[in-house]
Amino acid sequence: MNIRKEQDQVEIKGVFPIMAPPFQMDGEIDWEDFRDLIHHLSKSGIQGLTMFGIASEFYKFTDFERKELAAAFVHGLQGTGVRSVLSVTDHSTEVAIKRAREYEAIGADALMLLPPFFLRPSMEAIKEHIRAVLSAVTIPVLVQYAPSETNVEIAIDELIEIYDAFPNVVFKIESNPPMDTISGILQERQQAVIMNGYAGLYMLDVLQAGGKGVMPGCSFAEIYVEIYRLYQEGSESEARQLHQKLLTYISRWMKDCEYIIQVEKNILQQRGLIKTDYCRKPSYPLNLEDMDLIHKFLEEFGPILNR
Repeated sequence: MNIRKEQDQVEIKGVFPIMAPPFQMDGEIDWEDFRDLIHHLSKSGIQGLTMFGIASEFYKFTDFERKELAAAFVHGLQGTGVRSVLSVTDHSTEVAIKRAREYEAIGADALMLLPPFFLRPSMEAIKEHIRAVLSAVTIPVLVQYAPSETNVEIAIDELIEIYDAFPNVVFKIESNPPMDTISGILQERQQAVIMNGYAGLYMLDVLQAGGKGVMPGCSFAEIYVEIYRLYQEGSESEARQLHQKLLTYISRWMKDCEYIIQVEKNILQQRGLIKTDYCRKPSYPLNLEDMDLIHKFLEEFGPILNR
């Protein structure tokens, strides 16, 4: 079956990093760094930028902060050519609908949707939640499937059912490994737009299978941009060599979400892109071995990061 979908015309493809929120040492948002980091990333070669993903520490904001961050984020990307994506993470369906409409109204180019998982809602309740948000807006919605983080498994046929019903659905698949899910969807619906997260561990396998791009953290987005460029230009061998070097580091850091969030914050600080590497608590403390590995990483990838 090959259904023509509206999102085929929407450029949800390429490198769409997850924005890291800069904090001061007292845990307050550093608004100057937030705006400066958006500006830097908008010029790094990425195609889109996402706020309120897991790497954005979305679960550590007040409602007021979330509203202010969303407005500043969308405003900061306007006119840059980089698509703005805001994630809807509310557990309540009614609240998620309001949030989605609010984000569309302030000018977000697309949404990401983390389905509810607290207290294990039924699959029908999860599907109802997804359908309700997709129906509430007209912009693309990346339905996020992250079973390792949410303990919620959604069968391929359930995802295909959602795909067939909504012209604005896109998928962000970050199961570990993701290939069975991605290949299963694409085998049935070749036009489905699929992005992959999970720090880009499977980036090239996903692209080769027909996926459209990657949604990693933002602290070394330039490396993902270079891998994507090489692959798109047909230099797959070079792309795989560079990706293999990156795997040495990210395969270790992705063992714990709070671990890689803290690592990425430290890398941003060492690159001079934010003033502190503070993560709101509870966070993951880095040890001397971690710091040594980060220094090695920055030395190895310096030529790409400092262009």
